Amino acid sequence: MKKMFIAVMFAGSALLAADGASLYKSCAACHGAKAEKKALNKSQIIAGWSADNIVAALQGYKAGTYGGALKGTMKGQVARLSDDDMKVLAEYITTLK
Repeated sequence: MKKMFIAVMFAGSALLAADGASLYKSCAACHGAKAEKKALNKSQIIAGWSADNIVAALQGYKAGTYGGALKGTMKGQVARLSDDDMKVLAEYITTLK
C-alpha cells in the first residue's frame, strides 16, 4: 500500500509540473518565438544562453538584484515562477533554434 501511495504521489506531482513550452508562451511576445529578440528593444537576446545563466537571471529578476531597463517589468513576470519552473523554462529556452 505504501509503495502504491508513493507511486501515485510521484505521478501526480509530475502532472502538475509546468512544461517549458507552456511557460515560454508568456515570454515569446517580447523575446520572440525563438528567444531571438531584444525584449522591447532594450534587453539582451537570450537565445544561446546556458540554462544556468537563464536561471541566474530569472532568480535575480525575482529578487530584484538583476536587470537594467526592464528590471521592474521582469520582476512582475517572474514573480509567479518557482525555482523548478525557472529550471524547466531555462532548459526549454536552450532548445530553441
